[in-house]
Amino acid sequence: MPSIRRVVEYAFFFALLLTAAYMVWLIVAPFFSALALAVIIVIICYPLYERILRIVPRQNRTLASLCTTLVVVLVVVLPLVLISSILVREAVSFYQSFGSGQELAIEQYVTSAEQVIQRFIPEFELNVTEQLRESAVWLTRNLGAIFAGTLSTLFVFVIALIGSFYFFRDGKEFLKLIIKASPLPEREDAIIFARLTQAVRSVVTGTVLIALLQGTLAAIGFTIFGVPQAVLWGSMAAVGALIPGIGTMVIMVPAVAFLFITGSPASAVGLMIWGATVVGTIDNFLGPYLMSRGNKLHPFMTLLSALGGIALFGPIGFIIGPVIMTLFMVLLELYHQYIVNEEPMSEHDADS
Repeated sequence: MPSIRRVVEYAFFFALLLTAAYMVWLIVAPFFSALALAVIIVIICYPLYERILRIVPRQNRTLASLCTTLVVVLVVVLPLVLISSILVREAVSFYQSFGSGQELAIEQYVTSAEQVIQRFIPEFELNVTEQLRESAVWLTRNLGAIFAGTLSTLFVFVIALIGSFYFFRDGKEFLKLIIKASPLPEREDAIIFARLTQAVRSVVTGTVLIALLQGTLAAIGFTIFGVPQAVLWGSMAAVGALIPGIGTMVIMVPAVAFLFITGSPASAVGLMIWGATVVGTIDNFLGPYLMSRGNKLHPFMTLLSALGGIALFGPIGFIIGPVIMTLFMVLLELYHQYIVNEEPMSEHDADS
């Protein structure tokens, strides 16, 4: 048995270690979402980094990391910043359209439709306009938070890009430190990290990316066929794409109805065809390919984690939430398979 002096030494050391770890957490916690986003970016784009590394002079890791980060900025960050600015502008426009008399035409059509339905259902009441007014009031009361969220989101992206650069360049060294600190054998740590990496790529590219693409295509359709605030409703369609069994229809159907009641039947039919043939089928074409190698998160869990992620981390949580949920589910699976059932790990498990 260890001597009392040795026990005191261990107790002092671990107390000091826990105190230091807690202080480090307090320091890093404000940047957690940025660091999580940086890790996600690196996991998704690391194959691109390896390709760039092979072609840069002397396989310079710093230059390859810089080039990969610039690609992320051009392909991902700048479009998101542009869309965010348009989204805020359209949210303001949506509010300003109420109380200015522009909603009267819609109200007349809604009232006419309500009267027709009341012939069959006397107690039916359709307060669409009033509900939209209340939504607009809520929106304007929270515009300050929306602008603040946009600025904080930009700050998160800046920190995430800086972190991405260093994770691309020095990520393997960071990973080695984690593996050394782990009590598990290094081979098993490598298999676990491979499974987690595969799961993150699967959920981001096969679920979140599909939802973003459907929202973008919906916004394009809204623009083509004359639905106002196209980017605003397209972003709502992206969230709706995560709803099991409903998807983008939660936004597309009201948009088609809006075009019908405002006297644009041709545009309504065109948007209906666009939604059915373009927006609605992209999941069937790309989904199986993107999800073929990885853990598929249940759609309901994806929806909850995306909404909860937004509530916890802001707009970035739309991506971070499902990733955290996926990591948790994979760790539970690994715990059940290798600890409860005591199955030995094999290299095949990392590819399954």
